[in-house]
Amino acid sequence: MGNGIEFDWDDENTKHLAAHKVKPVETEQALSNDPVDIDYEVIDGEERYRSVGMTNGGRILKVAWTVRRGRVRVITAFPAGAAHRKILLEKLR
Repeated sequence: MGNGIEFDWDDENTKHLAAHKVKPVETEQALSNDPVDIDYEVIDGEERYRSVGMTNGGRILKVAWTVRRGRVRVITAFPAGAAHRKILLEKLR
């Protein structure tokens, strides 16, 4: 895996992505291509992060994720809204 990141995929999280017309490979790219970390919160004792990143094809995604057993577990991802797109694009300038 690029950047040494190992991802944790199963039917549950890939279904969340499919509902937003996002593919796992796009999410991996967005999190591997120098994303902007927006925030995090603790839910049921687990830190959950939100990041905005760009796929190799230029699609900007907002990704909710956590770390479980040493692997990145994507909760969901979807196309970023205007405010989050702006945050990422300003960083890339």
